[in-house]
Amino acid sequence: MRDTYARAEKIVSTLSTDDKIRLVSGKDAWTTEPVDEHGVPSILVTDGPHGVRKQASADDHIGINDAVPATCFPTAVTLGSTWDPDLIEEVGAALGRESRANDVSVLLGPGLNIKRHPAGGRNFEYFSEDPFLSGKMAAAMVRGIQSQGVGACLKHYAANNQEFFRMSVDTVVDNRTLRELYLTGFEIAVKESQPWTVMCSYNKVNGEHADISRDLLTDILRDEWGFDGLVMSDWFAVSDRALAICAGLDLEMPGSSGAWDAEVKAAHASGLLTTAELDLAATRVVDLALRAQNDTGSSQVDPAAHHELARRAAAAGTVLLTNDGILPLERTGSIAVVGSFAKKPRYQGAGSSLVTPTQVDTFIDALRAAVGDAATVHYAQGYDVATGETEEALLTEVREAARKADVVIVLAGLPDSYESEGFDRDHLRLPDGHIATIAAAAEANDRTVVALLNGAPIEMPWADGPAAIVEAYLGGQAGGAALADVILGDVAPGGRLAESFPVSASDVPADRDFARHPKQVQYREGLYVGYRFHDSAGVPARFPFGHGLTYTAFEQTGLTVRKTKEGYSVTVTVTNAGPRAGSEVVQVYVRDPESIAYRPEKELKGFAKVHLEPGTSQKVTVRLDRRAFAVWDIRAQEWRVEPGAFEILVGASSTDIRARRTVAVAEGEAVFPSHGPSAFVATDDEFRTMLGADIPEVPSVLPYHRDSTTEDLHETATGRAIAAIMTQEAGKQFDWEHADASTKRMFDANVRTAPLRQIAMSSESRLSLASLDRLIKLLNATSAKAWRARG
Repeated sequence: MRDTYARAEKIVSTLSTDDKIRLVSGKDAWTTEPVDEHGVPSILVTDGPHGVRKQASADDHIGINDAVPATCFPTAVTLGSTWDPDLIEEVGAALGRESRANDVSVLLGPGLNIKRHPAGGRNFEYFSEDPFLSGKMAAAMVRGIQSQGVGACLKHYAANNQEFFRMSVDTVVDNRTLRELYLTGFEIAVKESQPWTVMCSYNKVNGEHADISRDLLTDILRDEWGFDGLVMSDWFAVSDRALAICAGLDLEMPGSSGAWDAEVKAAHASGLLTTAELDLAATRVVDLALRAQNDTGSSQVDPAAHHELARRAAAAGTVLLTNDGILPLERTGSIAVVGSFAKKPRYQGAGSSLVTPTQVDTFIDALRAAVGDAATVHYAQGYDVATGETEEALLTEVREAARKADVVIVLAGLPDSYESEGFDRDHLRLPDGHIATIAAAAEANDRTVVALLNGAPIEMPWADGPAAIVEAYLGGQAGGAALADVILGDVAPGGRLAESFPVSASDVPADRDFARHPKQVQYREGLYVGYRFHDSAGVPARFPFGHGLTYTAFEQTGLTVRKTKEGYSVTVTVTNAGPRAGSEVVQVYVRDPESIAYRPEKELKGFAKVHLEPGTSQKVTVRLDRRAFAVWDIRAQEWRVEPGAFEILVGASSTDIRARRTVAVAEGEAVFPSHGPSAFVATDDEFRTMLGADIPEVPSVLPYHRDSTTEDLHETATGRAIAAIMTQEAGKQFDWEHADASTKRMFDANVRTAPLRQIAMSSESRLSLASLDRLIKLLNATSAKAWRARG
């Protein structure tokens, strides 16, 4: 037991019930309640995860106002594509130092939700479509942050894989898929990095809000995985604070001005909420504050050094998708740079993770500085930076610049308004103006390079046109300079895709039920997410998981697989057989050719990144433990290994397998038969079998209740009138004049999809939950439609 925890227990034992209830809710938007008489401070938590987003305004509950300047590191999509835990840990340590310098005790990150569908609006905040890679990257980030005496916060737990009605949608997912895909990353990160905090998500999981799921918050997280920190809610995610405390939620965030206090006190008086449960939550809050007070770390920040680290990380996460030999670029002749992103870059996502950078490098300035007088650099706008639209005059300018140049570099991607917290993308296409700009440049000059700035996969029917395609993702404040480094060959492209790029969104099984219904989403694809689908179904991705080219040539030879006490040791020799220094990612997959439980074609179970000079070699060893061969047994409710033959596949992507070996696993247990979707999207009968229960009916909108959304109110005439008033009042608190398009769209989505209880929680006591209940009762009583729905 930690010393701080033992002290926290003693402190809580002296407090009144009212004081304990006060403790388990935040003091305001970003701080916890203090216990002054015992020297327990109020601590500050703030948004991350790729930079310290300390709000300049203390009353900004949703994180849309200005924040203090901080290093904007590459977002998780970019960091995930580095496949480099050591580098991620280094970035985490820098985040920890900046947190301490800003008196931040807990940085809210990293996020590691699985990218179930490439259109997920918040995918740029997450590492991968694969739980093993996600967990390893998140664990490294947590270790780095916490090495500086600052707590990290894993989020959003769990099965939060879309933004569409994220605050109320019910995720219907079978137990095996939940365990193997959507919980495994959290499990790895919890066990390998011991985060101080975990944040529960807004959504329901199989009919139960995450905040009141004892199965998720206590049975699995604490009892099974050994988590010993604090569980906090996502902002306004509490659906019932008394039940949430019973389930294992310790801290409601932000503070709701005592909105839940009366109900919590009544639940305690009735015995529904025991003293032991309340004490446990209060103790964890005090323990967190004491840990933050006790821990020491560096608060010395070197902005220039952190900027250079951000630049290095951005280059390491840059993926060379195609190259006919044009890259690296010679520093000679005439270069045409096309696209507004060259001067006004898209370098981070939108929403609560928006960081105010200390500086921003633009690609065109970095390129000009790098080539100096050796080459001339011309610029053509191409498209509007905010909308992505273009016009004929701009395209004519592009063609003229391209014809006169020896080489063209087009910067394209997704504008801010395309992807953000709060909403998902409607499609995977680039804006029409970006596509037209690429086409105009490529038609005028066949030596055209396309560099992409986006937070998630896009459809690329035009991919065969350019001479090279570079996926730079969202590279943070130094992303422009990092892109120039890679294109000129000063730094080798170090990235490998941590997600598949499908040819079309319709190829993805999850597309059949993604962001379709506001009340429910059914995970009928089961385990067939990302490369697990593409490689199993024989439906090629445009660019496969793990893919990434280099400026040199790597060989993987001499594969050996040896039995060890813990599992197996996989060793391969990596040789840089080309002319330049570079890095290779050895990817180890496991395949079970014959299993009683359905399994994808292959699954990533190990990896290692190696940096080599030309002509050098290095032996790389990846260790596989028992879990590398296990499935979640749906009857025994535990991880089991079915004895038999397994293939160990080693390669440079999920489709570029260089060598394989078969091993006979003798130790194991009987596994209960498990059947998945035979055509990769389950039928009703198949989904019932996967769930082990009937498919839940989609909840009806009427009658109204606390979980009803503002959008639901439009179902009745009285509700529409109330919704109009609520929307108008919410709009008064928003700076429409200065907000950009993505922030406006996020705010609108949050207002439309917010549960009614959230309105009371955020009203600063102007609307109590009891008053809200009376309003709901009135709405149901005055609407014949709602009355009839009551049955």
